[in-house]
Amino acid sequence: MIRGNDPILLTPGPLTTSLATKQAMLRDWGSWDAAFNAITGSLCEDLVRIVHGEGTHVCVPMQGSGTFSVEAAIANVVPRDGKVLVPQNGAYCQRILKICKAIGRACVELPIPEDQPASAAAIEAALAADPSITHVAQVHCETGAGVLNPLPEIAQLCARLGKGLIVDAMSSFGAIEIDARTMPFDALVAATGKCIEGVPGMGFVLVRKDVLEASQGNSHSLALDLYDQYVYMRKTTQWRFTPPTHVVAAFRAALDQYLAEGGQAVRGERYRRNCAALIDGMRELGFRPFLRPEVQAPIIVTFHAPDDPRYDFKTFYAKVRERGYILYPGKLTQVETFRVGCIGAIDDNEMRNVVSAIWLTLREMGIDMAAQLAKAA
Repeated sequence: MIRGNDPILLTPGPLTTSLATKQAMLRDWGSWDAAFNAITGSLCEDLVRIVHGEGTHVCVPMQGSGTFSVEAAIANVVPRDGKVLVPQNGAYCQRILKICKAIGRACVELPIPEDQPASAAAIEAALAADPSITHVAQVHCETGAGVLNPLPEIAQLCARLGKGLIVDAMSSFGAIEIDARTMPFDALVAATGKCIEGVPGMGFVLVRKDVLEASQGNSHSLALDLYDQYVYMRKTTQWRFTPPTHVVAAFRAALDQYLAEGGQAVRGERYRRNCAALIDGMRELGFRPFLRPEVQAPIIVTFHAPDDPRYDFKTFYAKVRERGYILYPGKLTQVETFRVGCIGAIDDNEMRNVVSAIWLTLREMGIDMAAQLAKAA
């Protein structure tokens, strides 16, 4: 699916992109040019369609990484006197708590073990305990461990109780079904360098039009003011400030390939095949996934590190990289782990190849995985 000698990125983004996506960055664009602005407009329309939000939601693109857009969404959607509940089961939930504190939004943490999904029942209990909470900020796929949180149930709960819902769908958008008609949300945030398989540099917020139009004055920031960006784009078709032109062009190419592949259902199925091939192969080597199968998202898999004195992640990482694959360190604090991503312009055959690369690396490091299998048994 790719060409060249660069290592395959087995991370939750940036990720390995197709040749066509890379080639889309070879042209320079004028930021005020009508042809470039037409690309931005077409992207926004197509992104809204992916969640079936036509007529109710609009797309506001923002320069920067996905975190920029998460902060923009919270700062605009949540009034300055609002209060945010954050179900917290990983590193990206913790980041939302840091954002709320940094921008002066009251927040409540709902602690959840990092190997467990959030539950609608726990969220309902937290909302009942503090009626002053106005919004829930939910990470859909928490890639700290790889947990998939139950967005449909949480969205229905928030709608029933009249609470605003902000969804960090950074690592799920485009691969896992999200339907605004049955999973109501105020705002949903994603970015270019994830499951649509673009390159990093632009985030976007899919936001209910009525919520956005009522948000004027909420933002603490000029650069991250979603309302101002939306109004200016509607008036001029242009970005307020210099856009990431090459990123936008590459994202258009990536989105065209996504739609040609078959959209969310087909993209998600490819990732599920990747995930299954990875887990099956790693089990045969003696590795144990950190999560139970029923809570594992097909985006990134956390594995327990070998219980062997010869194991060192930096050495392991470097040797696997020499064989053509870039892994990801663990994000957990209690146990030693590493992570392997399943997304990008790769298929299940590539996942079997990485398992082979890991096996060769272990053999070179003198790590006895037969002993790991015996311990697991």
